[in-house]
Amino acid sequence: MSTPDVSCVITAGEGGEDALAASLESVLDQSLRAVEALVVLPAGAPAGLRTAAGSAAVRSPDRVRVLDPGTDGAASLRNAGLDAALGTYVLVLDAGERLQRHACRNLWEAGTRTRADLVAGRWSRSTGEGSKEREPSWQQPLFARSRTVARFTEAPELAVRDALVTGFCVRRAALERHALRYDEDLTHSEVLFGPLVAAVVGRIALVRRRIVSGRAAPDAGRDLAGLVEAHRRVCHVLAAQGLAELREERDRSFLLDHLVPLVRTFPERPVAARERVAATAARVLPDVVPERVLLTLPAVERVGVRLLERGDADGVLTAAYALRRRGVVAAPLSVQDDGRVYWQGGPDPVLDVTELGHQYRPFDELTLMNRVTRYEAHGSRVLLAGRLVLPSHTGPAPDGRLTARLEFRVRDGSRAFHAPVDSLRPDATGISWSTGLDVTRLLRPFGPRDTVWDARMVVEDGRTRSVSDLFAAHDLVGPGERSPARPRLGRTTGDTWQPYVTLRDHLALRLEARHRPARTARGLVHYATHFRPARRVRLALRALGRRRDRLHARGFKVAVYRSWLLRLPKRRGSVVFESHMGTCYGDSPRAVHEEVRARGLRLRPVWVHADSTEGFPTDVRLVRRWSWRYLWALARAEYWVDNQGFPQNLDKPSGTTYLQTWHGSAYKRMGFDETRVRLQNTPQRERLQQAVHRFDHFLVRSEHDERTLARAYRLPERTLLRTGYPRNDVLLAARARDEAEGRLPRPALAAELGLPDHRKVVLYAPTFRGRPGTRKRQRLLLDAARFAERFGDTYTLLVRAHYLEAASLPACPPGTVVDVSRHHDVSEILALTDVLVTDYSSIMFDYALLDRPIVLFAPDLDAYAAERGSYFDLREKAPGPVTATEEELFAVLARLKTAETEFQERRTAFAEEFGAYDRGDAARAVVDTVFARHLAPSRTVPTGEAGR
Repeated sequence: MSTPDVSCVITAGEGGEDALAASLESVLDQSLRAVEALVVLPAGAPAGLRTAAGSAAVRSPDRVRVLDPGTDGAASLRNAGLDAALGTYVLVLDAGERLQRHACRNLWEAGTRTRADLVAGRWSRSTGEGSKEREPSWQQPLFARSRTVARFTEAPELAVRDALVTGFCVRRAALERHALRYDEDLTHSEVLFGPLVAAVVGRIALVRRRIVSGRAAPDAGRDLAGLVEAHRRVCHVLAAQGLAELREERDRSFLLDHLVPLVRTFPERPVAARERVAATAARVLPDVVPERVLLTLPAVERVGVRLLERGDADGVLTAAYALRRRGVVAAPLSVQDDGRVYWQGGPDPVLDVTELGHQYRPFDELTLMNRVTRYEAHGSRVLLAGRLVLPSHTGPAPDGRLTARLEFRVRDGSRAFHAPVDSLRPDATGISWSTGLDVTRLLRPFGPRDTVWDARMVVEDGRTRSVSDLFAAHDLVGPGERSPARPRLGRTTGDTWQPYVTLRDHLALRLEARHRPARTARGLVHYATHFRPARRVRLALRALGRRRDRLHARGFKVAVYRSWLLRLPKRRGSVVFESHMGTCYGDSPRAVHEEVRARGLRLRPVWVHADSTEGFPTDVRLVRRWSWRYLWALARAEYWVDNQGFPQNLDKPSGTTYLQTWHGSAYKRMGFDETRVRLQNTPQRERLQQAVHRFDHFLVRSEHDERTLARAYRLPERTLLRTGYPRNDVLLAARARDEAEGRLPRPALAAELGLPDHRKVVLYAPTFRGRPGTRKRQRLLLDAARFAERFGDTYTLLVRAHYLEAASLPACPPGTVVDVSRHHDVSEILALTDVLVTDYSSIMFDYALLDRPIVLFAPDLDAYAAERGSYFDLREKAPGPVTATEEELFAVLARLKTAETEFQERRTAFAEEFGAYDRGDAARAVVDTVFARHLAPSRTVPTGEAGR
């Protein structure tokens, strides 16, 4: 081979011949042929390893070279490989790491095209769960696209994270020019080498492809001292470059990437290993990371690191339980006079866990750590002991009769057995307990199906009860703690109880077959259910199950609906109402329905619900969305009324009138104006157009709606009803009532929500940020806990997530933050709100009708507008201040009167522009037009002219 393009240095060592063979094979299989492999053997390498390396060199003498520098250190082995490399670029692999098929080609082409000295790409590592691998999450923004940077500060993650431990190559000339070497006195020299190279070379190319897989799962506990020293030296490199801000980011990343994961692993480590790691941490961690950086971590994470720094092995174990089970009170908490809450060992700013909100929950609502400290089996008799943690602010009633019982519940929850706890010893920080029980007599499973039983404890004081899972370290129980079992179907179905600790650190019991009769019986059962006739029966049952499932599949239902149900005769006066795809009884469909009911029209209303029927009217027929009754109702309905869109693949029956009330005016681009829709294929766009063509009436509330929504959905003029939204009638009535009578007393809903009159009500209602078809819990951009801490005495924050999402709220002082996302009708919420905080949601167009303060909290305004597109400049037309940070938002709320006065004229102009057709009689006008033939003779509103 002439001069290779890439030299791949493989340091043979851990993993043996299999790991070396995997790495070598990945190098020799590269699509770029001008690649050489340099296998560097450590001194004293096993004969098998030398034989494997030698055999590879014999098979490919022009591509594989074997080096034996006579040293053991990983850094010195790598340096020997660098010295012997001949390629234009040099890449280093640890044994077991594998190159992707086109890795060298991607690196070499990027380097050649950009003339970069350093070329880096993605890499993945083992998760520690079999063969599963995962890329670190921070790689996504770093390698989101291929790019070239002139200096590593343009891609700071290269030094802030351990991005350059593998998956990169360096131009050999740059290595020689800058005398770059691995530090041979450093065990984790790969951590330092990458940032050092990035800091001194010139141009750097980043490729978005994965380069390396198979990197070993990280374990900071193996050599914590070496890892800390490598981190120190990386920080020195950053300091030498005058990059103090990157050093702080590096410190924080070190905590999150190495120390916090180390804390998480404590329940899985034996006692001796926990003590060893904690002792090492106490020696090497102090003063490594400044306290100001440690304080930027979330509460439990920083507690775990602080306790690790102190060398408190038992405290770290407790913090690990809290990390692995969010929301658990894992250690005694103390509440100080100033209201701050500290982890056991405080007061220390790092141990301040006030933000967790445990102090706001009563005893029966807290999830308390109940840690098993003793499990001893003596035949069928088991001795158990443990301790239940109690925070200082709550606990069982002092005058109550304290009792507790152990509960063993089968994994599917269908059956449970109970046993009283013999001894309870409460004190200021917890309840120590111990008990003895006869497991064999207590637990009587049937045998074949109920083999796993979870343990928990129920504590009662006569008025309240607390249920807690039993936590245990993974080395607490083992094979020596077995007990005999006596299933109801006989010992042939199982004969032994084996205690074990689950992946979630809970104590559980498993029924096993240890002795010959049970093992033989299980073997026979396994044979009977797996030999050929049984397999055929099982396959036949599965086929029947699939056919049964087809009867409930949407595709089958759609086919039946189109072929048969659409032939059914119409049911005169039948109206199907649906709001937000059945998630609520609200919005304009509700307003229309209540107008119909108030006027006594002889119609047959049917309401659609998605899951629960709670909150829906009880005097009408209810059908679940996509049920057979739903399809039957749609096929026979004389009217369809909804605000979102009935399923696109359900054709509107001939003779049915479809009223689309819609769900809000548009700021972001909609319909065929959306980039997402424009990029769809022709059949997808045609399906959307066909769905929109079903509309017979479409409500608009301003000329803006006509220019945007009507045009975006290509709606003909004849379908437009210029009445405004029926849901807004109550808002205009509320404004008239405010002007005539004042704001107090508030509507009855305020009392239901526990809103006091002396606090103003702020509604935070962000827009939907997902994509159609996605439903998930979102973290709010507004920190509700910070809001409550800042304004809890003057404001109550109502949070309403989009109906396709759910808000994840922190625990806050009672009455300061209330989640109203599940309340059916948003108009009722708006009517009692004093200030609206939103971003791009159409709720601002409705709330403007009340002429009350609106504040826009839009941290990502420019990015959102660029991604989704917008119909106007929000900053130019905003009905209130536009804020980009929480501090700006809080400053506006602190001087709300001033902001309200400053934006009075703009708020009025906003309402007039976007709500010109809202006059307070939309529901009546819509009923007069759509249901005209069911009315007694009266004035009707002509289609296309209503509200003008």
